[in-house]
Amino acid sequence: MLIVVALLVFLLVGAVGLLLAGGRTSQEQAVRRAQALGASNRVAQRVRTQQANSPEARRKQIVKSLQEQEKKQKKIRLNLANKLKQAGLSWTVAQFWMSGAGLGAMVFVVAVVLRLHPLVALVLGASAGLGLPQWILAFLAKRRTGRFSAAFSDAMDIIVRGIKSGLPVHDCLKVIGKEAPEPLSGEFRRLVENIGMGMTVDQALEKLYEHMPTPEVRFFSIVMNIQQKTGGNLAEALGNLSAVLRSRKLMREKVKALSSEATSSAMIIGCLPPGVVILIMLWTPSYMSPMFTDHRGWVMLGASAIWMSIGVFVMARMINFKF
Repeated sequence: MLIVVALLVFLLVGAVGLLLAGGRTSQEQAVRRAQALGASNRVAQRVRTQQANSPEARRKQIVKSLQEQEKKQKKIRLNLANKLKQAGLSWTVAQFWMSGAGLGAMVFVVAVVLRLHPLVALVLGASAGLGLPQWILAFLAKRRTGRFSAAFSDAMDIIVRGIKSGLPVHDCLKVIGKEAPEPLSGEFRRLVENIGMGMTVDQALEKLYEHMPTPEVRFFSIVMNIQQKTGGNLAEALGNLSAVLRSRKLMREKVKALSSEATSSAMIIGCLPPGVVILIMLWTPSYMSPMFTDHRGWVMLGASAIWMSIGVFVMARMINFKF
């Protein structure tokens, strides 16, 4: 009897303890656990959102965009079709190579008519057919992209003023296509047409970058992409971009002024040996003819061409400032 009473007292005390401790059923515990898990997920989501909007995350996103654009730029530079677009030519790649082959053949025929050695005529024809068209294409593309970059900061100012006055970005791009000088107006008209045909702004800017792979277009594309993803004051961002582009242009002109003497010296040194050879050939042809008829002269001319090429390459690298 005492054992039964003691057992009942023990059970009663245990029940009262559980009641006072707030004992819960398994269902209540599951509900509490789910609520705690949901709260922790909300807190984690809030932390991730704050981290995504932090300056460090923005900086990483900008660096990633720059790296992607750099890879695209290298790929575009190696594409002959894009080079033709950058130069503003409507030729196809086949037409370009056909014109180069025709030019090389014409130079070869002229060299044979002038009674030069067949090997020399072949080298001149190959150089004219392969090297000269590439040089002309690079010159045209560089001149056109230079005019585009020179007027790009003005286009950013037009967009900034249009946004501040209440115009949408699409209308600002139309104004640039109508009022800006060539080739800026033509490229922005193509940009507006691509957007009107259903392309997103990102895709249209990628097409613009294929036609004009310049740092200015890359910066503009990055600013527009970040503004669409994270929001912010677009007018202020483009205003800052315009100031940066003008500072880059000022620095570029300053570097050109400071390096003009070195550039002139390199051009004179590079042109002096071929110029002397040409003058001697015109003044006393018999004095230079052994260099083109004797095998020893061919070896000397070949070695001189190699050394001159190395010197010109080194001087070009010394005066080519990238910034």
